[in-house]
Amino acid sequence: MRTRWTAQTGSGVLALFLFVTACGDRGSEQPTPPPKASPQSGAPRISTIQAPAAVRDRVRTDTVAMHVVPEVVTAPGEVALDPKQVAKIMSRIEGQVERIHVQLGDRVRRGQPLVAIDSLRLDELVQEYLVTKAQVDVAESGYRRTEKLAADQIVTERRLVEERGHYIEAQARHQHVREKLLSMGMTTGELHQLEHGSHQEGHRYTLTSPIAGMVVAQNVVQGQGVTPGNELFEVVDTSRVWVFANLSIEQARKFKEGDVGTILPKGGEPVTAPLTYLAPVADETTRTIRVRFEVANQLHSLKPREYVDVQLAIASPPTLAVPVSALTMVGNVRGVFVQRETGYAFVPIEVGREGGGWVEVQNGLTVGEQVVVDGVFDLKNVLLKEHIGSGEGG
Repeated sequence: MRTRWTAQTGSGVLALFLFVTACGDRGSEQPTPPPKASPQSGAPRISTIQAPAAVRDRVRTDTVAMHVVPEVVTAPGEVALDPKQVAKIMSRIEGQVERIHVQLGDRVRRGQPLVAIDSLRLDELVQEYLVTKAQVDVAESGYRRTEKLAADQIVTERRLVEERGHYIEAQARHQHVREKLLSMGMTTGELHQLEHGSHQEGHRYTLTSPIAGMVVAQNVVQGQGVTPGNELFEVVDTSRVWVFANLSIEQARKFKEGDVGTILPKGGEPVTAPLTYLAPVADETTRTIRVRFEVANQLHSLKPREYVDVQLAIASPPTLAVPVSALTMVGNVRGVFVQRETGYAFVPIEVGREGGGWVEVQNGLTVGEQVVVDGVFDLKNVLLKEHIGSGEGG
């Protein structure tokens, strides 16, 4: 009996001991510390460097300040001819090409002869013009004489009316022939010369250029027969061109005629030009607004049908900003180099919109700090070499 009690008691004591021990172990457990945050991937731990003298000579800094960073809208555009700068020269009379004065690629001035056409029809009209002019002179002389006689009551009123009718009829026939010659390209000066005895030799009719420009199309050769309506030459002046682009309706609402845009040709220099047209109706297919810029192109660098980019800037309030040239990437971190008393520190920053050569700084810099704007690449090389030399490159 005593032996059984002792065994049972021992078992109870052992169980109690194990329970207490387990509780004590759990109470003494220490909480697992959170893992330490690892540095940004690719960002060197060395952030302040001492630049060699050769590098310092190439470094230039600028003060961090408030600047206007415009919102820039960019759209694809296309260069087009200004219709006022294009002339299609057509024959206005039947004849045969006697002489060609210019050829494809020639630059011509306004009024310069392009081609001479031999035309019997022209000679007939010239003769008719001279005859009707003489008839007008005779009819006018008879009418003026009859006016004086009627005033003295020497002739009847009926005779005066008849003479006036003859004069008006002669004027109408002459004016009709005159209009025909003018429509063929003859000038009033040439007609005046005809009236004073100068006749076009050999029935030649000379077509001249109505504008200054370059001959870009030639559709005529020596001896070719031509008829009214044949297009013989095309002359264009590209010293002023149009540039068209399409903006979304929301973008177009931010601009008005007179705003200045920038034309960016591929491989060429930017050109500024005024916005002269915004379509009042959106395109049915693309739901965009067509806009037009009139561009001075004195150097003829913009070529019609060339594709370009068009930029328009929307003004905005000043904000903390640095020049775009100050930005660089070290590893996967975007930042700038800031001049300190101990050297140059690479400072990661958060950026916003970019425009006009400036980029908005949302976090990382304060007004008055000196950021490096020239020599950034050299400082980056120094920083990366120190990073590798410290054993952190792997």
